[in-house]
Amino acid sequence: MFEAHSINAEHKDLIHDIAYDFYGQRMATCSSDQFVKVWDEDEHGNWHLTASWKAHSGSVWKVTWAHPEFGQVLATCSFDRTAAVWEEIGKALLFKLIMINLSNDHVSSTVGEGSGPGERGMRHWVRRTNLVDSRKSVTDIKFAPKTLGLLLATCSEDGVIRIYEAPDVMNLSQWTLQHDISCKLQCSCLSWNPSLSRLHPPMIAVGSDDQNPSSGGKVFIYEYSEGSRRWARTETLSSVTDPVHDIAFAPNLGRSFHTLAIASKDVRIITLKPLVDSAQSGAPRFDINLAAQFSDHDFTVWRVCWNIMGTILASSGDDGCVRLWKDNYINNWKCVAVLKGDGTSAQSAETPTAATPPNHATGMQQTPSTTRAITIATVIAEKPTATVMYSNKWQPPVIKGRFSNSVWLGNPSESTPPPPPILECPKVKK
Repeated sequence: MFEAHSINAEHKDLIHDIAYDFYGQRMATCSSDQFVKVWDEDEHGNWHLTASWKAHSGSVWKVTWAHPEFGQVLATCSFDRTAAVWEEIGKALLFKLIMINLSNDHVSSTVGEGSGPGERGMRHWVRRTNLVDSRKSVTDIKFAPKTLGLLLATCSEDGVIRIYEAPDVMNLSQWTLQHDISCKLQCSCLSWNPSLSRLHPPMIAVGSDDQNPSSGGKVFIYEYSEGSRRWARTETLSSVTDPVHDIAFAPNLGRSFHTLAIASKDVRIITLKPLVDSAQSGAPRFDINLAAQFSDHDFTVWRVCWNIMGTILASSGDDGCVRLWKDNYINNWKCVAVLKGDGTSAQSAETPTAATPPNHATGMQQTPSTTRAITIATVIAEKPTATVMYSNKWQPPVIKGRFSNSVWLGNPSESTPPPPPILECPKVKK
């Protein structure tokens, strides 16, 4: 079942992205109103707005959190062709920075009270750096897994992936451009492979929303080579020719293959199994298979996201629904729940639906939900209820001293009810 809470985000325009921190207790939102807002959850599960500030001079497309090992750090990207890194600071450091600025006869615009309307909490967040290398809109931004250090990857409409590194994690004002990768197609989204295995080199998947079908595959896989110290394209998913709006690697907890979710006109789940003899030049790097493909949304799919175990995939589309997908022991993916935009459940998880064919159509078109409010749904497991049944399919118990043994004589495929209680015979007084 679901427990949904609606939050008035107070954004004045379209909300483009929502990101949770590592612990799921903080949330950041960004919007076309050029503002970023940070929310904190209290002990009662209620969300409170703790910071709001104007982050860019254009629509803010994406927001992402760094690992808490590096502090409370956010990164944003925008239509204004820039990406920014923000850090939350304490009051003591804030007072020190203000005194330094006052001694220099000026007040920093990124640390002061905030002069724009609607700015709150700006004194707690500082813009550490502004990345201005892109020539067009920066469409996505992601921090690398913490095992790689403090790395930040961006992609933009100019078809270039840029990877930045902070050499000193204690000084987030210094970022160096380490790699500049050309995709030859405009980029819309990217995802780091979160695998922690040393057998898997650093990997990035990039999607393109190019509208031309003749331009070929729209998903590219890049791997980092320690020998050449360069990123190289190892695979192109030629089967994906539709514009890609989001892409996400599943957390890899001991699997020998990688799982990639793609949001396009439908939902696709791809598996990439590394080949042992791929060291030969020109040999394919992965054995690529389509694990599942769903068109249940019947509209464009905009977001895909995995749970922390990589076992459940959530997708959202223009049908105004969030759908949860899960595979079983034979790797057959099914829809296990559907959540409407208003927080109500559209379909019970007890009657899952399998993947639908591409020509599947629902009876009624749903209006997409509003994007100026946030609906947070929590999945709550219902407490199982045990029904005690007594049946004559139980063999009469054989009692030996203080122990008894009963044998079920029914069909082994049936659910076995508990054996009937053993009635004690009254003792006869001699």
